[in-house]
Amino acid sequence: MTTDDLLTPLLRGDRRALSRAITLVESTRPDHRDRAGRLIAALPDSTALRIGLSGTPGVGKSTVIEAFGTMLTEQGLRVAVLAVDPSSTRSGGSILGDKTRMELLSRNPRAYVRPSPSSAHLGGVARRTREAIRLCEAAGHDVVLIETVGVGQSETLVAQMSDLFILLLAPAGGDELQGVKRGIMEMADLILVNKADGDLLSPARRTVADYAGALRLLRKRPQDPDGFPKAMPVSATTGAGLPEAWSCMRHLADWRRDAGHFDRIRAEQARDWFMAELQGGLLAQLDAPDARARISDLGARVTQGALPPVEAARQMLDWLRQPR
Repeated sequence: MTTDDLLTPLLRGDRRALSRAITLVESTRPDHRDRAGRLIAALPDSTALRIGLSGTPGVGKSTVIEAFGTMLTEQGLRVAVLAVDPSSTRSGGSILGDKTRMELLSRNPRAYVRPSPSSAHLGGVARRTREAIRLCEAAGHDVVLIETVGVGQSETLVAQMSDLFILLLAPAGGDELQGVKRGIMEMADLILVNKADGDLLSPARRTVADYAGALRLLRKRPQDPDGFPKAMPVSATTGAGLPEAWSCMRHLADWRRDAGHFDRIRAEQARDWFMAELQGGLLAQLDAPDARARISDLGARVTQGALPPVEAARQMLDWLRQPR
């Protein structure tokens, strides 16, 4: 199938075409990379809302996403979920199988759920998540949710490819605040404390108050209106708090559009995408057979003490600059 043949059904919202397009951009074959590049370049601009979600293990990310996504589809919106799973070191496939944990949303005709293995790519996202986002937008989805792996400094990469970054947490006390990195706190636009129901309702409210106090201590960001970032309680089980959270997300997105921050952030994301592709291309050169042989030889000389590490690195860089 040529790129043109794939583009037309994709723009019509054909789910099979979307799946094949994402498979194409995730491929590492050189001919597939060329086709994928032409396909991405042909996509129209989109106004879809990109929402990144991250959370501590056991917080119920998949449950929240299923309840939240279902609520959005009931409002007439089309929702795409890119669930990035950690990869198996043996098979390279996804470990968690998020699609099986979003059974209702996966069957929803107005939703599209795509699990992708992270393939050891840092940042809690798959290597081609940016392209997958663009493809979902082109297929007519109004909201694209990017679920990331874990919480920590490395997972903040998702904030560089989303319009809103949501941090999901569970009701807890004690060292919970210390368990979340300051960096990811500074990037969060909204903190949602899940499981705010039943016996956990009171602990959830206390946790919200704790995080609200912590957020007030952070430096004010120019892309935030008054009252943001904020912490809110939600329950994926009962649906409590989800409409209010969605209202806050829309308010924040609209304010940023009106204030000019939305376009600026998207422009910065495009630059980040360029830098990521550039770095990926440079690293790919090191993975070529002749480069690996050269690295092995220089590494052995460094190990034997025959060559200083700095000099070995300089020789390798000089070798890469030579035309071949």
